[in-house]
Amino acid sequence: MEKLPKIGLPIFIAIILLILFVSKATITIDSGEAGVLYKTFEGGVVTDEPPLGEGFHIIAPWNKVFVYEVRQQEIFEPMQVLSSNGLEIKLEASAWYQPIYGKLGALHQQKGQNYLSRVLQPAIRSAARSVVGRYTPEQLYSSKRDIIQEEIFIETKKIVESQYIQLNSILVRDVTLPPTIKQAIERKLKQEQESLEYEFRLITASKEAEKQIIEAEGKAKANRILSASLTDKILKDKGIEATLKLAQSPNTKVVIVGSGKDGLPLILGGSN
Repeated sequence: MEKLPKIGLPIFIAIILLILFVSKATITIDSGEAGVLYKTFEGGVVTDEPPLGEGFHIIAPWNKVFVYEVRQQEIFEPMQVLSSNGLEIKLEASAWYQPIYGKLGALHQQKGQNYLSRVLQPAIRSAARSVVGRYTPEQLYSSKRDIIQEEIFIETKKIVESQYIQLNSILVRDVTLPPTIKQAIERKLKQEQESLEYEFRLITASKEAEKQIIEAEGKAKANRILSASLTDKILKDKGIEATLKLAQSPNTKVVIVGSGKDGLPLILGGSN
């Protein structure tokens, strides 16, 4: 094997060193990420400057960059908590969060890259236990779900906002009660619904009865007024009008054979 020329070996070594230098001295930050610079000989983590943004960066080869995702992320957290009466409830929640961009250096320095297990997850569990412990299983199962979700969010946010984490939302995705308790609650809710329906029918029937009474009273009053206003003369006039209309009918033959009661004509005849 031929020996490399004396001038070629230094060049080869220089190229290797250059490649190593470039690989250590450059970094590319992807979309939705940011980098925390660690200066080995200048005080460690940089907290008084903005983090490294997206794109290509040149750094000293003896320094380091810790990359964090800074977009909104989601974490699922299944828990077992106790209701106000001590019943064990299975609760599944998820959190939408992201690190506070301008505080990324402080987050890395104080909490590290596993800040989820150190800060966020314990905060969610603590808030959930505190909130759920104020309510009965029935409230958790039915009407209080949205209120509980909002209270867990508020209490978790109070804890993590001072820990350089931005909490955007808490979603309670599932509340699981023991089967016997769930069945008892469902029976009770069904009975309450049936009771409401029965009460509604009673109210409807009562209103209908009131309506009929009012209508009957109105008719009775009208009849009394009409009876009081009908004189003998008015009755005779009405009888004459009816007789004339009957006589004018083409399907009726009318024979007057004297006078009837009260002087009204006596009508005999019928249809052809």
